[in-house]
Amino acid sequence: MKKEPSLVHRLGSFFDRDNVAGYMFVLPFIIGTVVFTAIPFFTSLYLAFTNYNILSEPVWVGLGNFKKMFFEDDLFWTSFKVTFKFALIQVPIKLTVALLVAMVLARATRITAFYRAAFYIPSLMGGSVAIALLWKQLFSPKGVINQILGFFGLPDSTAWLGNPKTALGTLIALGIWQFGSSMLIFLAAIKNIPQSYYEAAVMDGAGPVRRFFSITLPMLTPIIFFNLINQVIGAFQAFNSSYLITGGKPLNTTLYYGVHLYNKAFKQFEMGYGSAMAWFMLLIIAFFTALIFRSSSAWVYYESEGR
Repeated sequence: MKKEPSLVHRLGSFFDRDNVAGYMFVLPFIIGTVVFTAIPFFTSLYLAFTNYNILSEPVWVGLGNFKKMFFEDDLFWTSFKVTFKFALIQVPIKLTVALLVAMVLARATRITAFYRAAFYIPSLMGGSVAIALLWKQLFSPKGVINQILGFFGLPDSTAWLGNPKTALGTLIALGIWQFGSSMLIFLAAIKNIPQSYYEAAVMDGAGPVRRFFSITLPMLTPIIFFNLINQVIGAFQAFNSSYLITGGKPLNTTLYYGVHLYNKAFKQFEMGYGSAMAWFMLLIIAFFTALIFRSSSAWVYYESEGR
């Protein structure tokens, strides 16, 4: 019968020189996770049930913040609807554009590398202040977009960001323009599809469209699933474009949920209410993520599992 090591022996192994070195290397990461993730996470959960304005001690109000959120704050539902509409329109178009561009760039040519880098640059810049100011200038009444329209004899004085009918669409266009990261992931996946599949399909007389829907698309479903999850989460967390370009105007048609949360928490100092809004959005994101995972068994094909 094998004798179990004593407590002294186990402690000696724990404090072994190699183990201690490993613990020292991971210690900064552990401290960072605890200080900047775990503590704020549980603190915000507590504050969600309090009335807290930063300047005074939190006062426990129970579900008061959630009652106010659902039944008293009209802008809460407005911002939620705007964000949901933004995600519903932007995500599928963005993924479609990324996939189509990836299909084109999968063909190796002398300048393919240049185009890959060029299409990825907008994603690198992300929602920076510079890009926001550039987009705001492009779609101003005297901006480049209206000048191009005027050159072709079309109306050239449209206030794209000041018109409730076009303001959100302009911000959605900015999000779609930043499709580079999804495109590169699609491109890598396309490169990994065995060419023997296409050769066999050609021998059977399958054309380009049939090969796309019978081979390329099924083989890419795990990557579509991955990109879909990332883009949905990112869309619900959208903030920069609304805050930097329109400020939620006009008539709150571009008021993202994140911007309304920011206004409540950091401008009106309703930190408890802002924490409650943040936790509600976490639940919404978790719901849609779980819904996508649940549906994946019906449309995601894994070659290793034969389905």
